[in-house]
Amino acid sequence: MTLHCYSRSLISRLQRVALPAVLIVGLALGAASASATDLSDRQTQRLVDTGVRLELSRQWRDAIDHYSEALRERPSSKHLQYGLRRSKIHFSIDRRYADESFTQELNRLTVDEALQLYDDVLLRIRDYFVEPISVTSLVAHGTESLWLALANEKFLNENAFGADETAVRRLRDRLHRGYWNREVPSESAARDAVVAIASIARDEVGMQAQPIILEYIFGACNCLDDYSHVLTPGRVDDLYSSIHGEFVGIGIVMEAEPGRGMVLRNVLPDSPAATGGLRPSDYLTVIDGQDVRTMSTDEAANLLSGVSGSQVTLTVVSRDGDSRTVTCTRRRVEVRSVPIVEMIDRDAGIGYIRLTGFQKSTPYEMDAALKKLQDQGLRKLIWDVRGNPGGLLDAAVQVLDRFIDNGVLLITRGRVSDANATYSSTRPATFRGELVLLIDGHSASASEIVAGAIRDHARGTIVGRKSFGKWSVQSIYPTLFESGLKLTTAKFFSPDGNAYARSHSYDTLGGLTPDVTVEQDDENPIIPGFDRVDGNDPDVLKAAAILSGSEIVRQ
Repeated sequence: MTLHCYSRSLISRLQRVALPAVLIVGLALGAASASATDLSDRQTQRLVDTGVRLELSRQWRDAIDHYSEALRERPSSKHLQYGLRRSKIHFSIDRRYADESFTQELNRLTVDEALQLYDDVLLRIRDYFVEPISVTSLVAHGTESLWLALANEKFLNENAFGADETAVRRLRDRLHRGYWNREVPSESAARDAVVAIASIARDEVGMQAQPIILEYIFGACNCLDDYSHVLTPGRVDDLYSSIHGEFVGIGIVMEAEPGRGMVLRNVLPDSPAATGGLRPSDYLTVIDGQDVRTMSTDEAANLLSGVSGSQVTLTVVSRDGDSRTVTCTRRRVEVRSVPIVEMIDRDAGIGYIRLTGFQKSTPYEMDAALKKLQDQGLRKLIWDVRGNPGGLLDAAVQVLDRFIDNGVLLITRGRVSDANATYSSTRPATFRGELVLLIDGHSASASEIVAGAIRDHARGTIVGRKSFGKWSVQSIYPTLFESGLKLTTAKFFSPDGNAYARSHSYDTLGGLTPDVTVEQDDENPIIPGFDRVDGNDPDVLKAAAILSGSEIVRQ
């Protein structure tokens, strides 16, 4: 790897945290192909240097954000691409070892059980992933994951605590020299390679075979797309809770911001958190006496989990800096996908429905919402899917059926026969009035299915900002030992055959562009109302102006 722009001490430390050195089977896993010209301009050098320092301090989330933003400016920089890749893999390793279902269940499998799980995962990927994947690539990415894990503090503390640093470096060197680009012709040869590497790890550093095999299991998905993952038992439970719309907890969605705590991205209506006065953009800094300002999201989530009826005490800091203590009682929380239904202009007959996800109950919730508004004189509708990350494909199609009378709603294409389908309207529309759909950069997947159909059928006006750009379908496969595999099995297209997918996480071209763009200040993003419509929301105001006829839109 070309590292001539860094000091000798920084180069030495970089080598210890792990920088791959070669390319693997057509996929960039190192910087061997990166020329010196990649770092020839000072700005690129500064961007790479900043990312590397974040990696050295193991701030993986910040490093991912930094590299992603830098790549929007310099998408061809190999050094920035490899930095993003490294950071994502380290983040995934940290996340696994903060997941109790991984450390207490999967990491305690027998060697034979772990190998059975490896066989199961490889077979399903090879059979069902949307694009053909070679066994060589699956094994190579497992080797990469292990190579990086051997420089990851959490992995080493769990599996090789006290191991001699020289022996660990020697093991990593053997992986690089002996297995980095090795051809693997079959699944049985993949198993043999993993067994051989586990034996070497035992001889070099005294490590058990199970964590080695698990890196090959989870690392295999690193050669797929950003939406395909092996799921721990805990992640499987979380996923099905989301699909069914209920779980036990306090009802928040949070994300770690190092140094500040857990920022609340969402607070579910009628949840213990909402009852306690928590609001989106608040920060949790202490959970049951433990400071969480330097914890990962998963570490903090472990502190919040508990049985129904138990209590958790939180220190909550609002955006303006006010701090307060709140005690919440955990209980069963029902997740409503339609949290806000309001008439915002009775004279003009304008109603508003906010849809935050697509789950099993969503079509019935939408029916109830439309009836409620129609009973109040609904003639025109603002349908808000801002911040909606998607959900069930079938739910999205059924909801669209309430708005589009006839014709194709969605097309999917994949490698296996049942991934190829055309979905069409099956019933008369429930609502035929004027429609404005609100989207933003967090409207993804099933939300984009809706936006694509609304556009192609000229069913309404789309307002807001460009959507996320995730135009693919994931299937969930149960795998052995309560784990699972979330796998991209198809790509989807709008009724006219259009797709607006991002090619990379830093791709600025993907996503569906609205008919009317409402600009926002990145420092003060537009945030939809929490439990009622915000009367000052610029997107809602623009939509209301269009529906009231005070603004003409040319499409």
